[in-house]
Amino acid sequence: MLETIKERLDAVADDTAVMLQSLLPRTEVDGVRCSEARLLDAMHYATEGGKRLRAFLAVESALMFGADRTLGLRVAAAIECIHAYSLVHDDLPCMDDDDLRRGRPTTHKKFDEATAVLAGDALQSLAFTILADPATHENPFTRCSLVAELARAAGARGMVGGQMIDIEAENADVPLSLAETSRLQRMKTGALIEVSCTCGAVLGGASASNRRALEFFARDFGLCFQICDDLLDATGDVETVGKAVAKDSGAGKATFVDLLGVDGARERAKLLTEQAKSHLAPLGSRAKALSDLADYALLRDS
Repeated sequence: MLETIKERLDAVADDTAVMLQSLLPRTEVDGVRCSEARLLDAMHYATEGGKRLRAFLAVESALMFGADRTLGLRVAAAIECIHAYSLVHDDLPCMDDDDLRRGRPTTHKKFDEATAVLAGDALQSLAFTILADPATHENPFTRCSLVAELARAAGARGMVGGQMIDIEAENADVPLSLAETSRLQRMKTGALIEVSCTCGAVLGGASASNRRALEFFARDFGLCFQICDDLLDATGDVETVGKAVAKDSGAGKATFVDLLGVDGARERAKLLTEQAKSHLAPLGSRAKALSDLADYALLRDS
């Protein structure tokens, strides 16, 4: 089972990379490098590599309800643009100040801070350009829904809001509680994971009840994924993980390992995995790929 899901993940990752290459602005026009080529180079660089987990959730959720795979890949590419922009900005000195991402220099180290900021800004804009394009879906109401869902997930009540809470927690007099940390991570990490499933369901015209089932799955899966990420930060190594490790706790960030201990965090991740899978029951065999993904993510080492 795990080998099968790994192959499926790799296939979506490869196809998403191809889709991104087709959608990112080209650095040359009629064989001549354009004046803003450095920005475009940074955008391409920032979107390369990664697990493409969110892309997989978007594509598989769309396929579950009969949507065309190519359209699912367009939605996946848009979400990956938001994810890439968030990583570029998170890595900046004013944020997490990281030098390594996906096993290579972060975007601001490869280029410079100003270029990295602008590349993140441009990737955010590109995401909504992709979703608003009629090539993503012929129905304008569906396109508007996709834009609205992703905007909410990426904004002040989602990813960006979670990052703000995380930053403030570093210097807080009282550490965040387990409930507060869970809310933080549901926003910072979980919001994009949840919207990946939601957008796939919107693209496929899923019923309200089926959308809710996917959203409940994604909420528990997203929290489990973050716990596993905290475990990797606490117990992994740079070569395997591809980024700095043992850093979050030292920086005063709220982590599940600090709150629950290594063994407790592992048990919580297992519980959330089973809980996430239980939400997929109404979807039957159509949701097998997502169920397999939950099991696979629990065992990941990078």
